[in-house]
Order: sequence, then structure tokens, then C-alpha cells
Amino acid sequence: MKNRFKGTKGTIILIVLVFLVISYYYYLSNKTNPDKNEEAIKVSSAQEIILKNYTINYPPTPKEVVKEFLQISKVLHNENLSDEEINGIAMKVRELYDDEFIANKSDDEYLKDLKSEIATFRDNDYAITNYYTSSSTDVVYDTVDGYKFAKLYGTFSIRTGKESQLLQEVFLLRKDAAGHWKIYGWQPVEASDE
Repeated sequence: MKNRFKGTKGTIILIVLVFLVISYYYYLSNKTNPDKNEEAIKVSSAQEIILKNYTINYPPTPKEVVKEFLQISKVLHNENLSDEEINGIAMKVRELYDDEFIANKSDDEYLKDLKSEIATFRDNDYAITNYYTSSSTDVVYDTVDGYKFAKLYGTFSIRTGKESQLLQEVFLLRKDAAGHWKIYGWQPVEASDE
């Protein structure tokens, strides 16, 4: 039987093979586990909301503002949050509110009412399973006393035990001096209002 690795050509092939084996071993031993990386950079929904910068990235349309509000409401009412997270989210959601709307309650009153609402929601075993807004073409725009307003609907799908129900709210937004649509108020839609 002939030795295949004789001479210069054979030595070079042997060196290349050894290099490939060592390189592959090095690659496998230093490869990071993707699951560990995902855990390291995973941010909770609450942290994600608290970290949002509305100064730079404010929702551009009334529909997007209401959608943002509904998403925040789902996190507040469904997730088991610490008081610190609730406080942070509450202050963040107030950035979506019109100044006149904010003036109706101090921060402390707002937090107290919000925490009471969340507790009642949980005591009744409610869960928000989904939410959606009016289509962009269903937003009604109007100008009153020089202010631009937008009216649209937001709907929560709420589960109670095994039953589901829809809770529809009508939102009124007002455009501020910076051109941002701010939530001026909302109320439940009564069957007669539809």
C-alpha cells in the first residue's frame, strides 16, 4: 500500500486537513448559544413601554396614538407588574394625553385611580385578549375653535373566564402645537350611540 502523504504535496495536504479540523473545533467550541443571547437582550413589555421616547418617535396618526394606548392598556391590565413598572408606564401613557386632559387629575390621583382600576379588573378575572382600532378611513376629523380634532373607535376583546365580550370606546384626540395628536378623552360606546 502506498503512503499518500509522501513528499511536499502530501505534507501540504496533511497540514491543510489538520488546519481545517482545528478550525472547525475552534468554531464549535466558541459558538455562542443563541438562546442565551436572546435571554440577555430580552426586554419585558413593561420595560419596552417605559423606554419609548415619544419626543423622537411619537405615533404619527390618531389611529396609531389610540393603538399605542390600547397596547399599553393591555400590558397594564394583563401582566403582573411591580408598582415601579405601573408608575413608569402610567407616566409614559400620560405623554399621549392632551394637556387639558392631564390637568383634570394630579399624577398621584391618576396613579391611585389606575391602580384601583387594575385591581378591579384582576379581581373580576378579566383579561384583554386583543384590541383594534377603526380603520384610517373611519377617522372623523373636525375643527372646533381653531383646534383640530379626530374621533375614532378602539375596541378591546375581553375574556371573563370562558366567555368573551367586546368593549368599544370612542376616542377624541386633539392636535397640539407640535402637530401631535393627543388623547383628549374617551368613553364607552353605548348601544344607542352606535
